[in-house]
Amino acid sequence: MLGQAAAKALLERVLSYSTADQTEVLLLARYDSLTRYANSVIHQNVAETDTTIRVRAVVGQKIGVASTNELDEASLKRVADTALTIAAVQNDNPDFHSLPGPASYAAVDAYVESTARFTPEQRAKAVGIACHKASQNGLMAAGTFSTGSQEIAIANSLGVMAYHPATSAEMIALMMSDSGSGYADFCSLDATAIDVEAIADEAVEKALRSRNPISLEPGDYEVVLQEYAAEDILASLGSQGFSALAVQEGRSFMRLGEKVVGDNISIWDDGLSPDSLPLPFDFEGVPKRRVDLIEKGVATAVVYDSYTAGKDGKVSTGHGLPAPNPMGPLPINLFMQTGTATKDEMVKGIKRGLWVTRFHYTRPVHPLKVIITGMTRDGTFLIENGELARPVKNLRYTQSYLEALSNVVAIGREAKLQQGYWGAGRVPALRIAKFTFTGATEF
Repeated sequence: MLGQAAAKALLERVLSYSTADQTEVLLLARYDSLTRYANSVIHQNVAETDTTIRVRAVVGQKIGVASTNELDEASLKRVADTALTIAAVQNDNPDFHSLPGPASYAAVDAYVESTARFTPEQRAKAVGIACHKASQNGLMAAGTFSTGSQEIAIANSLGVMAYHPATSAEMIALMMSDSGSGYADFCSLDATAIDVEAIADEAVEKALRSRNPISLEPGDYEVVLQEYAAEDILASLGSQGFSALAVQEGRSFMRLGEKVVGDNISIWDDGLSPDSLPLPFDFEGVPKRRVDLIEKGVATAVVYDSYTAGKDGKVSTGHGLPAPNPMGPLPINLFMQTGTATKDEMVKGIKRGLWVTRFHYTRPVHPLKVIITGMTRDGTFLIENGELARPVKNLRYTQSYLEALSNVVAIGREAKLQQGYWGAGRVPALRIAKFTFTGATEF
């Protein structure tokens, strides 16, 4: 770890090399380790350390960005000069107003020393437990155990100076037989909080139950989506429509002030919550704050970075990503309001339906309606008369997630933290009255 003092000194040095009207310097340092296993044996153990400096130079309303992971003086001077050179040949951006100014930040503790010091031997021991349980049950185990620490630091010529260290850990377990599979995962700031036994047992139970699946005709079914599947709904809403840029470009479903999903659905983003993977500021140095996106089914707000906020005459909500960023601002700490039901209670209320463990290979079909297509995977079961009856071969679905969230009849009383490509989401299980499956597989 560089540490706060060294990171600050590095940022100030790069700022001193820039002659742009405004300059932003972002430091991203990662220390990641991964143990991967397949066929019930560890086949890969890797570790990566990388520190990147990213410079955004502003000349009038022209913007240039350059980056380097070489930290010698010549390279730092060169990256500052390169960003300035790129800015000089750009067209003016009339919607750009300014980089953010200085701010104060909430205290957020996201660094766990035991995670940062987690060893390959500790990861191997955890993986060994999963592999042993697989062998005991005639299954094959596969998956990953990853740990990492990160440092984010940002400074700009207007006085922004921010630093944040964090850790994260995740275990994924996939158990397979010749005709079925089961899945489970868990992520946390603290690697020692991962209950390997529970994760492995969950995946084993699904794999054993999913042997010899039956074929099922496509159609509309009532479903119980486990948290792994429900997270895809939350993440898709975040990437498809919660961004101010998506609204400005006319590709968002968020019609502010109008009902977009069921009355029992509330969704928000909160980067300061200790129940997520918290971050006190965004990648522009703007403080994070809670943003209520959907309240009781009604679209109430979207997230902003400094650019989209300036375009709308708003204030950034602290959701900027590293520049250059064609995606616009994104919510990376999403939450969905829990309900009162257990998963057993959800199942008992269904005469004929489907239990879905998770979705796989999901892709957008229609952003404005958030129509998504994908597959079920690693534990799909027919529900009959309130019980999990038989395993089912995987099905393809094509479904509007907005429509699905308008037909939620029960919500889990507990929410599970799920790590995504950007940040994480905490989501409960969902019982949905109608979910459209459009195809079947032979697997």
